[in-house]
Amino acid sequence: MSLIKEFRDFAVKGNAVDMAVGVIIGGAFGKIVTSIVNDLIMPPVGWLCGGMNFKDLAIKLGEQVGEDGKMVPVNFAYGNFIQTTIDFIIVAFCVFMMVKGINKLKDKFSKEKEAEPEAPAEPSAEEKLLTEIRDLLKNK
Repeated sequence: MSLIKEFRDFAVKGNAVDMAVGVIIGGAFGKIVTSIVNDLIMPPVGWLCGGMNFKDLAIKLGEQVGEDGKMVPVNFAYGNFIQTTIDFIIVAFCVFMMVKGINKLKDKFSKEKEAEPEAPAEPSAEEKLLTEIRDLLKNK
């Protein structure tokens, strides 16, 4: 029973739930970035490079017999690697910008808290009386 209890405690802890949410959001964010790269960035880049599609870039190494008995080309498809690398660079840049923005907000809020001086607590009646006694003794 303790193993099940330990697992339940782990699964519902804030860190595990936060991590799960991060993975799900990261997966969705990855699809958005892939779409941006494939549909918005790479077509103009390919057009500027003479109409080439990076996914089609490959070096033909030879041919081999496929499952259906036909000859199938064996390619070193480096174009897809280029595409994936560009995806990664864009994701890394976006994450960097998000972290940078979050750090700026943290700094801003921490400076605001430091700038606000805390009002000193009003002295108690006992402290006021002792202060008056001290001042009277000083003046004698």
